[in-house]
Amino acid sequence: MDPTISETILDCSVIPPGRCHQLASNCVSPPCGAHPREPDLSLLRRHQGSPPTLRTNLAAAHSPGSAARGFRVCAKTQGRRPSPSRRVSPRVPPSPLRASPSCPAVLRGQSPASGQSPPSLLSRKLPEEVLALIFRDLPLRDRAATSRVCKAWAAATSSSAVWRDTNISCDSELEDLLPPYLYACLDHIHNLRLEYEPSKKPSRRAATELLRALADRAPGLRGLRLECRGEKPLFDAGGDILSAVHAVCGAAPQLRHLHLRRLPYTLDDTLVLQAARGCPELRSLFLDNHALVNNVQPSSVLKLLEACPHLRALGLHLASLSPKALELLAAPHRAPFALLALRCACPEDARASLLPDEAWATLRCRHPGLEVELELEPALSDEAVTRVLQPAVPVAVLRLNLSGDTVGPVRFAACHYAETLRTLEVRASASTELHTALEEVAARCAGLREIHCFCVVRPSVLDAFRAQCPRLRSYTLKLKREPHPWRPTLVR
Repeated sequence: MDPTISETILDCSVIPPGRCHQLASNCVSPPCGAHPREPDLSLLRRHQGSPPTLRTNLAAAHSPGSAARGFRVCAKTQGRRPSPSRRVSPRVPPSPLRASPSCPAVLRGQSPASGQSPPSLLSRKLPEEVLALIFRDLPLRDRAATSRVCKAWAAATSSSAVWRDTNISCDSELEDLLPPYLYACLDHIHNLRLEYEPSKKPSRRAATELLRALADRAPGLRGLRLECRGEKPLFDAGGDILSAVHAVCGAAPQLRHLHLRRLPYTLDDTLVLQAARGCPELRSLFLDNHALVNNVQPSSVLKLLEACPHLRALGLHLASLSPKALELLAAPHRAPFALLALRCACPEDARASLLPDEAWATLRCRHPGLEVELELEPALSDEAVTRVLQPAVPVAVLRLNLSGDTVGPVRFAACHYAETLRTLEVRASASTELHTALEEVAARCAGLREIHCFCVVRPSVLDAFRAQCPRLRSYTLKLKREPHPWRPTLVR
């Protein structure tokens, strides 16, 4: 470099980093063809107390010859149009971040030593525990992608904190979701929520293979929740999925939570007995799915209750429950029982025998905090509904989706479940009698937290629940028709 040009370079080591850009902009000369501006001597006066090097460089930068020496290329091209290959861009003062030699390499997107990419630098700056907290919220496909970035990310991706609580949606082949080298991470899964579409063969195959892989590699599995999306094919018994669930129940002795509510297949005694033999630590089991047939017999439920003394939540069809089961649940040696979910939707439920009030009273005395969820579907006749609704049952959640009379069950709930009712869901046609019954519920059930009525109601119904239910958290009470699905309103 020409020494005359090098004299105009500022010594940034003696200038604060924030001043580099301002000093550089004041020291450059005007572009070609412009009149030279007067030297800015205010900077020189401002830095009278600065070191000699700074004063010398400032003076050299404002000397008349510095512009000609510093912009020699512009002088040659003045007066003629430069060719496209030799087009000269006006000099732009460099950014202080890049001009300062003390700028950290991290801010320039490089590693100071090796020039690696930012992900590797990020992995060195963040502990593995922090990376694991970030990666655990990623879908399965993204976890596989992060494991290929670098060794630090691969170690964080395969840690147990990432896989402890896992949600998997099988929307393609399992080979695309889970590479072979991540199969060992299945050992770390404690709670799994698995979604799949039974009508799509790749999704169904991936879910089946994953469940069988869990049966082989995940003896520490604590929770399993299966959910189906979309419509299932006609005459589909779900034998592949159910056999995989059987295998998981036989290979996971630490399983505590099994949730099969969202499976559209008919469940039978084989699954219940397999869970009784292989999962003695069960805490919750939900078999009250939306199948049209119920093949779980009361005798299998009795064996399950005997084999699982720590069971605290149970979901069944009404036909699978018997008076002996209520007596067994009220036994002194059992753990506190908290939730009993009963679904009445199939013909077997409509023909179920009456459970005596004495058994319910004994169970409620043994477990004061017991809550019962009761769901009544259109398959029940008015006579069956009258038999199912019993005053001694501590109903906390009542869902009414009846084809017959709905006003009577709503009034029955207002009279007999006023102390225990927390959620009421009604699907019926709008009528004056229904509106009056709902206002009666609002007047008597002060502890109600949710009310969802999927028909248009009159304004007095909405005003009654707002004024007389101080614990109300959400409601679906529409004053006019709206497009479906209807969204609940949250109470703040």
